Amino acid sequence: MERNVFPMPTLLFIAAFMAASCYPLEAADSKGSFEDNFNIMWSEDHFTTSSDGQIWYLSLDKETGCGFQTRQRYRFGWFSMKLKLVGGDSAGVVTAYYMCTENGAGPTRDELDIEFLGNRTGQPYLIQTNVYKNGTGNREMRHMLWFDPTEEFHSYSILWNNHQIVFFVDKVPIRVYKNNGEENDFFPNEKPMYMFSSIWNADDWATRGGLEKTEWKNAPFVSSYKDFSVEACQWEDPYPPCVSTTTENWWDQYNAWHLSDSQKMDYAWVQRNLVIYDYCKDFDRFPKLPGECSLSPWD
Repeated sequence: MERNVFPMPTLLFIAAFMAASCYPLEAADSKGSFEDNFNIMWSEDHFTTSSDGQIWYLSLDKETGCGFQTRQRYRFGWFSMKLKLVGGDSAGVVTAYYMCTENGAGPTRDELDIEFLGNRTGQPYLIQTNVYKNGTGNREMRHMLWFDPTEEFHSYSILWNNHQIVFFVDKVPIRVYKNNGEENDFFPNEKPMYMFSSIWNADDWATRGGLEKTEWKNAPFVSSYKDFSVEACQWEDPYPPCVSTTTENWWDQYNAWHLSDSQKMDYAWVQRNLVIYDYCKDFDRFPKLPGECSLSPWD
């Protein structure tokens, strides 16, 4: 597929304009400290904070990585975090920021993935997204970023309601994943999910298909986090209020069921310039495309 790709200085200029002019989603305020929101999943000695506790650091060395998860589960809402990724030579290193129904790769899990794939110094980071329902994924998309994600913090967000899942970078929609309004095997909308983040070694596949290996002499590799924000339906057993959603929340109102006109302009620009891989265009892998590929992100 032929694409018109702008040079990087032009991308940076256009992206700055987009960030300033895109449809202003309602922002969620940060709520509480790290301890209020999260548990460390493993390797607590690889987790540190700034002196004021507002910035959190996960580190990876040859022995292990580290990860955390929310204390609460949610079903539908707006989820956002600011990240600054591993700088320098980060080949083989994956920083993951995702939602999942369980702590582990269970065979029936639902999952919304954002993974940042490290690279050799001077090469661009790639962001990979994926969607799982009942343990089935294989719905990858990969994008270039229009900035260096290792220099400053940038926000990465997920909007999830019963109509669509939208992945945002700095309020710019980079991926839209639609529901068809019927019972199906591709849109996760039944199970509550935790929010997770982790850093780990994936040099068997992450950079150039595993050709570039992690340079452990550069360890520790550190990713940084701050400003976790959530506006969502918090799951409470046995009768959670989000079994049936209502339109009381902005993220479940009509305007959140589809992109606004300005968001559509941003999304079109991303599609023209930043998409590296889209499983819905991979006919070698899927001679018969998955059913969700027929749903328009523009509706």
